[in-house]
Amino acid sequence: MAMATSVCLPSPLATGATAFRAIPSRASTSYWGCLLRRPRRLGRTAAGMDALHVSSRDTEPLLHPGAAAAAATATHRRLRVRTHAQGAEDASTAAGGGAAAEADYSLAAIILPFVFPALGGLLFGYDIGATSGATISVHSATLSGTTWYGLSSVQLGLVASGSLYGALGGSILAYRIADFLGRRIELITSASLYISGALVTGFAPNFVVLIIGRLLYGVGIGLAMHGAPLYIAETCPPQIRGTLISLKELFIVFGILLGYLVGSHEIDVVGGWRYMFGFGAPLAAIMAIGMWSLPPSPRWLLLRAVQGKSPLEDNKKKAIQALRRLKGRSASDKVLTDEIDNNLSSIRAAYADQAEGSIFQVFEGASLKAFTIGGGLVLFQQITGQPSVLYYATTILQTAGFSAASDAAKVAILIGLFKFLMTGFAVFKVDDLGRRPLLIGGVSGITIALLLLAAYYKILSGYPYIAVGALLLYVGSYQVSFGPISWLMVSEIFPLRTRGRGMSLAVLTNFGSNALVTFAFSPLQGYLGPANIFLLFAVISVLALVFVILNVPETKGLSLEDIESKILKK
Repeated sequence: MAMATSVCLPSPLATGATAFRAIPSRASTSYWGCLLRRPRRLGRTAAGMDALHVSSRDTEPLLHPGAAAAAATATHRRLRVRTHAQGAEDASTAAGGGAAAEADYSLAAIILPFVFPALGGLLFGYDIGATSGATISVHSATLSGTTWYGLSSVQLGLVASGSLYGALGGSILAYRIADFLGRRIELITSASLYISGALVTGFAPNFVVLIIGRLLYGVGIGLAMHGAPLYIAETCPPQIRGTLISLKELFIVFGILLGYLVGSHEIDVVGGWRYMFGFGAPLAAIMAIGMWSLPPSPRWLLLRAVQGKSPLEDNKKKAIQALRRLKGRSASDKVLTDEIDNNLSSIRAAYADQAEGSIFQVFEGASLKAFTIGGGLVLFQQITGQPSVLYYATTILQTAGFSAASDAAKVAILIGLFKFLMTGFAVFKVDDLGRRPLLIGGVSGITIALLLLAAYYKILSGYPYIAVGALLLYVGSYQVSFGPISWLMVSEIFPLRTRGRGMSLAVLTNFGSNALVTFAFSPLQGYLGPANIFLLFAVISVLALVFVILNVPETKGLSLEDIESKILKK
């Protein structure tokens, strides 16, 4: 008999004590925004049950009907995910025994460990959106409010890209210190740098101080884009890991929109660029306070113990305490201890395969396979032409007769809204459809859109609506594929022993290729023209599609330990 599992949000939502409950049922249930609704039908095979695996631990009996009824009427509603245990129990499951384990997650366990790290992504997006208006303001003789407004093109470029250079530096810094600091402290440090960078930039008395502030803010971006996906991946239930990490991309897009809106509001104010840059400080303060209130990642605590960097028993107790804070006070000691013991065994097994190596161990064995997948995705994310398409967006819309296109800010907001909607689609479908289908479908759409844009500039210039359709197809396809899925795959694909360093290299690859595309775009634009630029990016997109089909695995429903053992070590 097949089993359907659905996750729903019961009403009312009036108090924080309200939590999610996942119950076996044949009927689909609705819930708020469909964020956690993931109906699945799985056979009774061990492989099928892996898709609902929360953590590998000792088996516990399935709740009998009486216990299930009692749980359903409990006053404190919680998220209950029934999963078949892994490891030695697989054989008995296949034979029909079907042992199971129960994992409880409170509302706070799902929402808070996501929201506060995701604010790091929102602040990254906000910088992108706000900078477009701030560079206009700071360079204006009437609006700058400074005596040094006459910036050269190089100086203006440094204002615009200073945070990018800082992010590159932050990625390199994370490679060396992230595993030492831990995900939580790394994100607190990132928030502190966001606050410092925003305030220094907002109160900058001269150009040099302005650039220092931009660099500080950029280092915060580098640390946040490294630590946030890791913290979310290591603390959330695996059934909704894809949804939550992809939702972080939605926060980035929302941050871009917020930056555009603040820029539009302050663009006519003297010294408005100070408010645009400084607005990030209070948002970062919320992030810092929130991260301070959260526990460290239990997996990171166990990793430090296995590495011999901290006493085993002390860190094991800390990991149990952290897991209790994530799951809620009512979680039983046995469930917590079993899960920590099982994770500890998984980490020890990973280290037994290979002795502690050098800082280059990320280029060896399973870690190299993971970096090929993750690094390839974030590289193609940047070199498949998104800056070029958006650069020509205003011209395309103007040609099609859209009056709003005469105002670049309005164009940016309209495209930002469309990006937001399409990213939302990816967020709500990634744990249903899977990573590969969204990537393959999205990259295929990107390729078609680029070919249509090239054709428009070569032979179809009399049909502007083709260009508008291609523009929307490109933006939509990007936001359901490379936009959210690349960061999701990077956060979950690396083995635990090299996850921190692997993620650092992936972030470095992302920002490095971003800088390369930024610098190369202007000369390519002048040398090739728009038609040939789009043809070039279409060829790169075909290569990206081949890469995805041949190299990117499906990780939907797998725990982080299962990804390492079943995909990377094949």
